[in-house]
Amino acid sequence: MQQPNPNNQEDFKLKDTNPRLGERWPNGGVRGGGGWMSGDKITSTYDLVEQMYYLYVRVVKAKDLPTSAITGSCDPYAEVKLGNYKGTTRHYEKKTNPEWSQVFAFSKERIQSSVLEVFIKDKEMVGRDDYLGKVLFDLNEVPTRVPPDSPLAPQWYRLEDRRGEGKVRGEIMLAVWMGTQADEAFPEAWNSDAATVHGEGVFNIRSKVYVSPKLWYLRVNVIEAQDVQPNDRGRLPEVYVKAQVGTQILKTKLCPIRTMNPLWNEDLVFVAAEPFEEQLVLTVEDRVHPSKDEVLGKISLPLNVFEKRLDHRPVHTRWFNLEKFGFGALEGDKRKELKFSSRIHLRVCLEGAYHVLDESTMYISDQRPTSRQLWKQPIGILEVGILSAQGLLPMKMKDGRGATDAYCVAKYGQKWVRTRTIIDSSGPKWNEQYTWEVYDPCTVITLGVFDNCHLGGGERPGGGGGGGGSGRDSRIGKVRIRLSTLEADRIYTNAYPLLVLHPSGVKKMGELQLAVRFTCLSLANMIYLYGHPLLPKMHYLHPFTVNQLDSLRYQAMSIVAVRLGRAEPPLRKEVVEYMLDVDSHMWSMRRSKANFFRIMSLLSGMISVSRWFDDVCHWKNPITSVLVHVLFLILIWYPELILPTIFLYMFLIGLWNYRFRARHPPHMDTRLSWAEAVHPDELDEEFDTFPTSRPQDIVRMRYDRLRSVAGRIQTVVGDMATQGERFQSLLSWRDPRATSLFIVFCLFAAIILYVTPFKALALLIGLYMLRHPRFRSKMPSVPSNFFKRLPARTDGML
Repeated sequence: MQQPNPNNQEDFKLKDTNPRLGERWPNGGVRGGGGWMSGDKITSTYDLVEQMYYLYVRVVKAKDLPTSAITGSCDPYAEVKLGNYKGTTRHYEKKTNPEWSQVFAFSKERIQSSVLEVFIKDKEMVGRDDYLGKVLFDLNEVPTRVPPDSPLAPQWYRLEDRRGEGKVRGEIMLAVWMGTQADEAFPEAWNSDAATVHGEGVFNIRSKVYVSPKLWYLRVNVIEAQDVQPNDRGRLPEVYVKAQVGTQILKTKLCPIRTMNPLWNEDLVFVAAEPFEEQLVLTVEDRVHPSKDEVLGKISLPLNVFEKRLDHRPVHTRWFNLEKFGFGALEGDKRKELKFSSRIHLRVCLEGAYHVLDESTMYISDQRPTSRQLWKQPIGILEVGILSAQGLLPMKMKDGRGATDAYCVAKYGQKWVRTRTIIDSSGPKWNEQYTWEVYDPCTVITLGVFDNCHLGGGERPGGGGGGGGSGRDSRIGKVRIRLSTLEADRIYTNAYPLLVLHPSGVKKMGELQLAVRFTCLSLANMIYLYGHPLLPKMHYLHPFTVNQLDSLRYQAMSIVAVRLGRAEPPLRKEVVEYMLDVDSHMWSMRRSKANFFRIMSLLSGMISVSRWFDDVCHWKNPITSVLVHVLFLILIWYPELILPTIFLYMFLIGLWNYRFRARHPPHMDTRLSWAEAVHPDELDEEFDTFPTSRPQDIVRMRYDRLRSVAGRIQTVVGDMATQGERFQSLLSWRDPRATSLFIVFCLFAAIILYVTPFKALALLIGLYMLRHPRFRSKMPSVPSNFFKRLPARTDGML
């Protein structure tokens, strides 16, 4: 087993940072005083990120451009050049008055020239593009725009010749200003940081906000069917109903009675997403043979015809006519013709009072029901500044060297955000801020960092990533923050380690620097929530089974991944699945060990208390034993002080622990996860596919190991069952003599307890348990001996 490295353990910890946030800019961030942010906290939308200056160039349109003397036409485009950075607009064919409306952003940190050049060129199919004119700007004369000012109005500029000595035909409309990442033009602008990206890759590097599709539970109550005609008229059908919504397929049980009017009354539950694209397809099928089913009737129903239920009241039932294809010998070309077969009785509704679970309940970020009518008012605001990452390992090979093109994704509730991709940087700086409404503090925000593999270049996976083909964005790491662990109105600035488990072991992929603030809007509503259930009430009035919830959660994850993958730019399936912990239910020996030691750490407190009490009983420390005797006598004399003493003691412990409270949010703990001391074979098993793809001898070895672990669990469960059965046998007369002794003891105990004051009895029992070791025996007690002799049902097991 691998031994944990103490240096690694230190490197895996959360670190405090001190970034220069908006509130810490010069002159307090007040406009006109060297900063750009309003001093009012409510109106400041970028106060959790560092200031980044950009030179913006908005190329709107051009007019009166000259045509080529050879072709007689003009295919114009604009080229914006600043030092070594150059960006171009799209070109138009045969147009002398083009309109581009494109924005270019040049990072101030990388500006290498004092002159901005904007060229207009005529694109040629062969040879160099023709020069039409240019406009020059001195950067010292560029104005600064401070949000929330209105956008700078573009102006017309006459084009100059190549040497700048005179004007030429044509004009271009431009706007040039200096701004920050808070400018509304920034998200859609061409960025000099990504100057090497072209074509479709440009759309895959922009920052975007996504919204998960609105999910509903579709409940189909299959009641009965009438006049079901089998293809073989000489037998009664053995019927079941198969329902399908998209890729989800569920079946009822076979009707227990062979009849033409079967009855089921079963609920089938699906996940559907707005807008409803799939239909509910119902088929009534006859089990002719264990390996053969025949369709007796079919119907397709659009989902928008069904009622949306907002409470537990039942919806109305409806009869639907079924249709089937005829395959008679005399029908000839009419075999595709639909004909009436039978009808089916259904109760179908879209459940709006449930919350559709699309993520693990351990890390849930949203608990609101589907229907917006049932939402409460938000109790707080969550603001997250995604500042930067440090020390990212190379994830792929580009031009013969390691490279990382990183972007960050954050998910909370139905809102997903994706930062822009920083090209070829191990220390990307995003400095993007996002806001979410909070409806419940006991929720978790998840942030993941990924390597963009869709830039249109010649990247190939490699380096430190260790996974993902060129068509998949590689995962770099993930951070979870539970909102209930945050103090209100405090800014947390920390560097979170990005830890990923690989087949070779746990690896730190870098650090993610965040600034997080949770603002409470209503303390009374927040306190009110702590006494209410986590999920909407329908989850408790009409709960789903555990298997149903697992299946529905998987289907909801798949739907969310497909819908977000259809956005532009797409939030890809591998990203969504990693953020939603789609594989959290898979078996892992490492997780099993981690959960076992979590339980042992909980029991360690009880074990410590029992050892302390045993030391008191054995007078290991006479002073402590005497003090416990005095406290015991006081409580016996004044029993009404017992409960107040317990609660006062807990109150004092809570006050004492306030001094040692956590100063930062929790983060991924490698020691708690049992990731540092895990055996390599157990890691290989965790990364194995399902079903397995490993050789037979390895699978046999792992199966034998699993049998040995299960054997120990089996023994523990058997011992627990034995103790419970012995307790049951006290009065079952399975052992006549033991039961006789016990009931006689109960009779005498009842008489003694009736005539003896409770205080005296408690005093005697307490003094007996706290007696001096001189009066103790090393032999087991009489009640223990009696209990261990009682019979259990182990004698009847094979």
